[in-house]
Amino acid sequence: MDRLVNFGGQPFHFIGIGGIGMSALAYVLAEHHLPVSGSDLRVTNITQRLQSVGAHIFIDQEPKNLNFFQLGQLEQCGQSIHQSINNQSINQSRLIPQVICSTAINSNNSEYQAALALGYPIFHRSDLLAALMTKYQSIAVAGTHGKTTTSSLIGYLLLEAELDPTIVVGGEVDAWQGNARVGQGAYLVAEADESDGSLVKLAASIGVITNIELDHPDHYHSLEEVVNTFKVFASQCQTLIACLDCQCITKEMQPTITYSLDPARGADYTVDQVEYKFDGTTARVWERGQVLGTLHIPVLGKHNLSNTLAAIAVARKLNLDWATITKGISKFTGAKRRFELRGEVNKIRFVDDYAHHPSEISATLGSARLRVHHGERVVAIFQPHRYSRTQTFLEEFSRCFTEADLVLVTDIYSAGEANTIGITGEKVTAAIGQHHPQVFYRSTLEGVNQFLQEHLQPGDLALFLGAGNLNSVIPKLIDSYQLAPR
Repeated sequence: MDRLVNFGGQPFHFIGIGGIGMSALAYVLAEHHLPVSGSDLRVTNITQRLQSVGAHIFIDQEPKNLNFFQLGQLEQCGQSIHQSINNQSINQSRLIPQVICSTAINSNNSEYQAALALGYPIFHRSDLLAALMTKYQSIAVAGTHGKTTTSSLIGYLLLEAELDPTIVVGGEVDAWQGNARVGQGAYLVAEADESDGSLVKLAASIGVITNIELDHPDHYHSLEEVVNTFKVFASQCQTLIACLDCQCITKEMQPTITYSLDPARGADYTVDQVEYKFDGTTARVWERGQVLGTLHIPVLGKHNLSNTLAAIAVARKLNLDWATITKGISKFTGAKRRFELRGEVNKIRFVDDYAHHPSEISATLGSARLRVHHGERVVAIFQPHRYSRTQTFLEEFSRCFTEADLVLVTDIYSAGEANTIGITGEKVTAAIGQHHPQVFYRSTLEGVNQFLQEHLQPGDLALFLGAGNLNSVIPKLIDSYQLAPR
């Protein structure tokens, strides 16, 4: 990119502003009193939150949206554009917007095409994040799995330590009522996404890599390509913290600080005396051969204990004391759509989880198993995400549901992909059925709703798995049980 992101008051326009990554960045800019507009196709709680801090939202994606930033309109919006991140003054001859896009925006998008034709500066979301990170002591959390939980926990620990961080994550967190928070402190905690290769643009004071797997075959052709992307990111971090439980990391990386759930690996941070319980996990934590102490983690599962170790390693690097760390961890309840209890009706618990990769599904089902008593069922409702991922990992998907008592599969959520390979939800169901005795298929979300109303029973934990729109079924189901005669 030959142009530089301008934080001196030049407007920003986000195409697809309601996306979880885009909206977090837009929120930070708006809270810094920079002029922000954006377009999306529907009103959500995210777009409403952006409006509440001064962003102008268009519920369409049309070229005319790019014309919003005229000087008079900026004055009407009450933007304090002189109060920018680096205190540059606005150049009033440059009121054309800097256009921000993500990989999700198709090159045929009419707004995008208009911005190209007009010669407006266009930046990828990662360009903006990279530029923003240079304004802070940045902590960037990367990895195939666990990014949102780990970055959210790090941000929460810094809050507990009264360091007043700025936070940009890929999930909504109750502690800051959304996916972003703007603080006055020196630190920025950011989730660093590898899905489209843009991770290579980020350079952090502290980088974290939780694990490395192939998860986005729509972009990467091999695990080697994924590893190379992480290697570039690692080389650009002043301090690299990484997990030795991941084979790719132990073979390909040379972290500054390491962590592992296995004391035999000789990591800087490890645990023993681990107990996975109904209400969370208890473990004794070691730091370079010395006992730090014992802690209780409310979030469930082995994978979340690993995420917590990563956060502890960052916190100790920043000289946080053990009392502050344990207090913060004991109060942290996780991000939304990460084993999020959405409600309980008729003694049936409805849990929403973003897991969409076989490794994530297996780990999440393991956590669910901890939450049920003898005789109670874990019911997994799965919406495959992307045709390319589903086809690439079909064998792994077929074997990752062993902890579920009953599995219900629906059609694949395309996420904008064309189905050129003929993979279907029915084929996924058949593959799982080769290894599981209770697997069912319903092609639509309406069918899923009806099936669950007929088959769920008191004591069930209904676990909704996927990164698409499957969780839209949950409130309808809860309503149907609440309205049912007793």
